[in-house]
Amino acid sequence: MTSSYPVEMPELALRRRHRNTAIPSIDDSPRLKLLPFVLSVIAGSLDVTGFLGLGGLFTAHITGNLVVLAAKLVAGEPAPLSYVIAVPVFMAMLMLTRLFVAGLDRFAVPSLVPLLSTQFLFLLLALGICLGAGPRADPHTPELTLAGMLAVSGMAVQNALVRVSLSGAPSTAVMTTNISVFTMDVGAIWFGRNQADRARARVRARHTWPAIAGFLLGCAVGAACEPAFGLTALVIPALLSFGAIGFALTRRPPS
Repeated sequence: MTSSYPVEMPELALRRRHRNTAIPSIDDSPRLKLLPFVLSVIAGSLDVTGFLGLGGLFTAHITGNLVVLAAKLVAGEPAPLSYVIAVPVFMAMLMLTRLFVAGLDRFAVPSLVPLLSTQFLFLLLALGICLGAGPRADPHTPELTLAGMLAVSGMAVQNALVRVSLSGAPSTAVMTTNISVFTMDVGAIWFGRNQADRARARVRARHTWPAIAGFLLGCAVGAACEPAFGLTALVIPALLSFGAIGFALTRRPPS
């Protein structure tokens, strides 16, 4: 008599691995619902603080650097190194993050907390460099250029984790997309005739508006704090990034 035990074990192992690596949804817990809002505050405050303190560098709205770079080239003005390398650094970090997630998946390790921790490390290093340089240092020195690229790397990790580690979450750094989706969904809720489409639009809008509000709040915080404290204001997104790890750690594990 042939036992089915060796055949069933791999299937059970695959099911167990799927449970361990299942992507958490923002509907899993109240704390995870707040996570996109917190991440958006981080992106908004970091973007404005970096723009004001790092010589006009966009750390979250990364394609904005291409616009500023093109404008400077057309005007015949010198382009800071940070503008030139920001997009390549962002893309390279996205690829490394995806490779990191693939490694975590191989060992059935959920990626949300490791990615949030990686983002916090990048922002903490950027803050440390800026504190060492002083609140009003030349933004185009090699030290602050490195700090800017660390901040860009942190935002690359955040963009990746929303896609691969948090199901149902809107973008937390690209508000043009969110505003477009939210506006169209509001239109569908008000004027749509199909009940199923209206229901889906309500769900999307409920998930999208906190990200928009969080980014606007972050921008306001950055605009208020950077003129008063200089690049020391980077402590705000760094602390929020640390808090985001706590939000992820306190969610219920998959059953």
